[in-house]
Amino acid sequence: MATRESNEQAGGTGRRALLGAAVLGASGTVLGLGGTARADGTRHGGGRGLKGLPVPTIIGHRGASGYRPEHTLGSYQLALDMGADVVEAGDLVPTKDGHLVCRHEPEIGGTTDVADHPEFAGRRTTKTLDGASVTGWFTEDFTLAELKRLRAVERIPANRPHNTLYNGRWEIPTFEEVLRWQDEQTRKRGKQVWIYPETKHPTYFRNLGLGLEERVAAILRKHGKHRRNSPVILQSFEPTGIQRLRGLVDNPLVVLLSGANSRPWDFVESGDPRTVADLVTPEGLKEIASYAQGIGPTLDLVIPRDAGGRLTRPTTLVRDAHRAGLILHPYTLRNENPFLPADFREGTGPDAYGDVFGAYRTYFATGIDGVFTDHPDTGLLAREDFVND
Repeated sequence: MATRESNEQAGGTGRRALLGAAVLGASGTVLGLGGTARADGTRHGGGRGLKGLPVPTIIGHRGASGYRPEHTLGSYQLALDMGADVVEAGDLVPTKDGHLVCRHEPEIGGTTDVADHPEFAGRRTTKTLDGASVTGWFTEDFTLAELKRLRAVERIPANRPHNTLYNGRWEIPTFEEVLRWQDEQTRKRGKQVWIYPETKHPTYFRNLGLGLEERVAAILRKHGKHRRNSPVILQSFEPTGIQRLRGLVDNPLVVLLSGANSRPWDFVESGDPRTVADLVTPEGLKEIASYAQGIGPTLDLVIPRDAGGRLTRPTTLVRDAHRAGLILHPYTLRNENPFLPADFREGTGPDAYGDVFGAYRTYFATGIDGVFTDHPDTGLLAREDFVND
């Protein structure tokens, strides 16, 4: 399965003077979930639950991962301190003894100091993960107690050398620890804190006897966060995993969508020939809307890039998804040049910032309901600029 990360590594595209041609225009008035939404920082009709989030919603991607090692309580905390509307607290993967922990992938060689632990040297192995050969250390080969001996490190130090300052400071959080942290922060701040966990590689783990959906549902029910208006949005790249969750909990659900030519891994396993391009047709979106409330497309599905990495004309995805009653939370905007559209890059350094405000403005103008960002403070300023422009 093509993961979110694999679609972000390719680098860039650029700005074009096409805002007037952007889907639904720069007014940003779109159909939201069950009502009217405006891309003006106001709320989805002032309702409760998902409808009560500001639009465009600023979602802290793995926390404030532009400033701290991702999926740590330090990264989550900073995202809240910066004002993120929602924190993507938890890419959920299981341990050998069935606990759910927060790591971007089950392979943890690039996000922890496991390689520095000689007692775990024998755990390094090669596995086939969603059709790809991956070598490293995997969460399902460790007990929770063993994983708690590890510490998080910066995953992309070439782009974020400043983040290496925090290597070794935080341990791997469990999903239950995140839910308790959410409650604590809600009390301290006097307002509801929202989180947006993702189930990672559900088919892979189900084949190992470590089904994710049932574990997620059990923990949410234990904490009373399994209801329609609960402040926990669940997401996955596998549509059948989202359908399974629909039968277990009433939380808002979002189907993540990778590149147009890719196939969700559950489709590959089941022999379903459809690609993401089929899922983003009006018919495909209507089907998704029968069991989910939103989609999380890669930004390239909203505005494609040409061979030079420059933005072309927006697709009809925003319009079509809203007509189906779905919200859109595309991923991922980052400040560093290698991750920006080509027209927004400034300088050549791998850790140099480009004109990310221009990129936000262009994407916001399509009418998207929110965006995942590694830099929530930048996203909030960009929203303020867009609202007041």
